[in-house]
Order: sequence, then C-alpha cells, then structure tokens
Amino acid sequence: MEKIKSIFQFNIGIGDAQMSVGSFLIWVALIIALSFVLRLIRRILTRKLTFERKGKFKPIFSFFNYSLYTVVVLLMLQNAGVNLNALLAASAALLVGVGFALQTFFQDIISGIFILVDQTVHVGDIIELDGKVGRVENITLRTTRAVTVDNKVLIIPNHMYLTNTLFNWTENEKQTREHVSVGVAYGTDLEQLKSLLTALALEHSEVLKNPPPALIFKNFGDSSLDFDLVFTLRDGFKTELVKSDIRYAIDRSLREHNIEIPFPQRVVHTAK
Repeated sequence: MEKIKSIFQFNIGIGDAQMSVGSFLIWVALIIALSFVLRLIRRILTRKLTFERKGKFKPIFSFFNYSLYTVVVLLMLQNAGVNLNALLAASAALLVGVGFALQTFFQDIISGIFILVDQTVHVGDIIELDGKVGRVENITLRTTRAVTVDNKVLIIPNHMYLTNTLFNWTENEKQTREHVSVGVAYGTDLEQLKSLLTALALEHSEVLKNPPPALIFKNFGDSSLDFDLVFTLRDGFKTELVKSDIRYAIDRSLREHNIEIPFPQRVVHTAK
C-alpha cells in the first residue's frame, strides 16, 4: 500500500514545474469526464433538431469544446507551477503579431457563427455572391463551400458575407420565378403568340404548371413589340440551362409559324 502511495506522490516535470502522478491522473480523469459531459449536453441541446440543423451547429460546439479544453490545460499547467503570467508577458509581442495576421481568420469565425445562428444560409441554398452563383454544400466556422453550375467548387471565406451583398435565390424555397425576353414584329397576332409561348414553356420538364407561365407585354419598342415569358422553375440552380432550352424552342416555334423577330433598321437618305 505504501509503495502504491509513493507512486502516486512521485513528482514528474521539468525544473520548477512539478506535478505528482496522482494529480496528473486526476487532471486526465477531469478532462475525460468533461468530454462525456460536453457530449451529453450536446445531445440534450440537439435532440429535437433535424439532422441538417445538427450538422450546422456542429462547428459551434467544436469551437466551444476546444475553448474549454484550453482553459482546463492552462489550469493544469498553473497547478503544476508554470508561471502563466510570465509566459503570456514574454509572448505578448508575438501574440500581437499573430493577432494581426489572424485578423481575417477571426472575422471568418465570427461571421460563421452568425451564419449558423441566424440561419442566413442553409445547405442546399443557391446563393449569388460577388457575381458567383453556387449551391451550398457545406458550412463551417471559417468557410462556406458551394458547387457552381459547371461543377466547380467555390470556397467562400465567411467574412465576405459581411462585406458583400448576398443574394439567396432560394431563401423562401428552391423554386424561382424566371423570365425570357422576346420581341416580335408589329402586326403579329398577339393572341396566337401568347398561346404558343405559354404552351411552349409548359413543355419543359423543369417548368411548373402552377403557377402557370404568363406572357407579359412589356413595351412598344422602336422596332418590335417586347414581351417577357415568365415561368416558375422547379430547381433554380438550372436557371441558365432551362432559359437556353426555352430560347431555342421559341426561335424554332416562331420560324414554324412565320412570326418575325425583327431587328433594328435604319434608312439612310442621300442628297442628290
């Protein structure tokens, strides 16, 4: 028994920083217990959340966990006799330099927390930021990853949400309202045109029947009657592809029905 007691009282360490084996084991047990408690708290707080929302809050919990572990380790070092004040004072200049270097990093972290807490962006949303469009695949504390229409990965530092205007195409839902502009010659049978184009839009598999497509008369142009064919897409991420398909179909349909798509013309008079 005395031998076991002497083992637990045996000091380990370097220089003035000393800690008994017993104290060291107590600190290790405390860290393990803290890990179990944090997992239990996380389960309690997320038990009613959906799988998607659990994934969104995972980075926040990780950040909180690492912060607590850091505090526990510092307390353990202080208990061992390490002079933390002297250590921090000696590295103050280094910390200031590191702070400046990591300024953008911390902006990303703070922005990431705001995004996850106020639900500005969700996984699956189609966003437009700084002229780039992508579908959000993953949100972490530092970056947001999105995939563009041409299947390229777009990595967005989270601080850009604070310094740029964000367009969330699917904030309300994944469906989006789109339009294709077209101009026809004066004298065109507009009722026939309306019937042709609305039916043409409905033929596309990505266009919803409800609300139905509509042909909006925009203006009397200099050379044409200007219209917008308005329709609702099932998936806003396919906007450009669907618009292209519909423009091809419009051109083909108007040619088949001898409906002219005019272009600007100028008449030049020469003096005799």
